[in-house]
Amino acid sequence: MAAQNSAVGEQASGKASAKPRPAPQGKGSAKKPGSPKPESRLAMVRRARRINRELAEIYPYAHPELDFRNPFELLVATVLSAQTTDLRVNQTTPALFAAYPTPEDMAAAAPEDLEELIRPTGFFRAKAKSLLGLSQALRDNFGGEVPGRIEDLVTLPGVGRKTANVVLGNAFGVPGITVDTHFGRLVRRWKWTEQEDPEKVEAEICAIFPKSEWTMLSHRVVFHGRRICHSRKPACGACPIAPLCPAYGEGETDPEKAKKLLKYEKGGQPGQRLTPPPDYPGLPAPARSSPSGV
Repeated sequence: MAAQNSAVGEQASGKASAKPRPAPQGKGSAKKPGSPKPESRLAMVRRARRINRELAEIYPYAHPELDFRNPFELLVATVLSAQTTDLRVNQTTPALFAAYPTPEDMAAAAPEDLEELIRPTGFFRAKAKSLLGLSQALRDNFGGEVPGRIEDLVTLPGVGRKTANVVLGNAFGVPGITVDTHFGRLVRRWKWTEQEDPEKVEAEICAIFPKSEWTMLSHRVVFHGRRICHSRKPACGACPIAPLCPAYGEGETDPEKAKKLLKYEKGGQPGQRLTPPPDYPGLPAPARSSPSGV
């Protein structure tokens, strides 16, 4: 870029005596001295699979961080989780499911009553509209049952591929990649893909890993993104997979300072679920202390 600007300046000044710099010869001369060799596709796949194995050892307890007891509860909780935290959803859904335990119950809800119950999750009017629509569709088109096929799930109001994959993977045991904000951010940081579109990210990551790994890979990556590999200041100095990470150094590399950045069970703090799985090594999240969520 500097050479281009220099050439433009010389033309503008009209200095004919200035000699142009010789053009680089050959492909190799354009490389910076000591620049690393580009990673091959095979090497990237091997590194990605090794990261997955490492994450499996770091987070053997990885799980969906939404509280649910059946496919309908997971579907509703996942819709509510847009633009808010899983913790806020988990603190909101006990009262919601006590009032409307089935699709038929929720389909018959008064919109203003439903809105009030889910208000703490934000965007409550739009979310209430989606919940009413999907509950009515489940009642009218699927016999009051959550379907176990992605083709059917994505026909429900407010349900896209991400939500469908969450439900299929965790309520029906159907493997799927869930591309949320954390997942997309980390797989790009790790150079597994350069795609931004969630469906393209899903397709490229599915091609790297065997189908049997898709659901648990999603949980492991999201766990790592929430606990260690944060968006603005990753805890590089406390990251167990740092030797495999091409972005090492973007965050805090001092081990002691990095430890202070760890979150949830890695930082000795409560998790996001009020009812975490038995093997979760952290503390349960606190229940909401008031209807307003304050």
